Amino acid sequence: MTSANSQSMKPATVAKKLGIYLPATPQEFQDSTITRAEFAELQANPPEWLAELRRNGPHPRPVVAQKLNVSISGLARGGIEDALTTAEITALLQAPPQWLVTERATHAAVRAQAQRVKEESAKKEAKRARASAE
Repeated sequence: MTSANSQSMKPATVAKKLGIYLPATPQEFQDSTITRAEFAELQANPPEWLAELRRNGPHPRPVVAQKLNVSISGLARGGIEDALTTAEITALLQAPPQWLVTERATHAAVRAQAQRVKEESAKKEAKRARASAE
């Protein structure tokens, strides 16, 4: 599947870059190495199995965390250790357990703090730039 001159990636790397759960992929995909050109083709023209995985899952933990708007650590604290399907994620969002409500609030607070720090840093940098220009 690969030539000697082309750069290739392991299936785990490709799955991570595609945001899919590797154990749910076809065995042929799991057993192969993928070239950069093949990876680009998968992104541009995903086969049906890839489109189905992206639509319905199971989704890897980073994707689950993003869809639930929590951190990966928050998933672990909530007891979510495995991949979830889109239906399971939807069910959690429709009737959020207390851990999810808490983790979403925590995640929002952390993101707000990070944004505040970024803005303060930008103001200080702009002040330094004005001072050095004078």
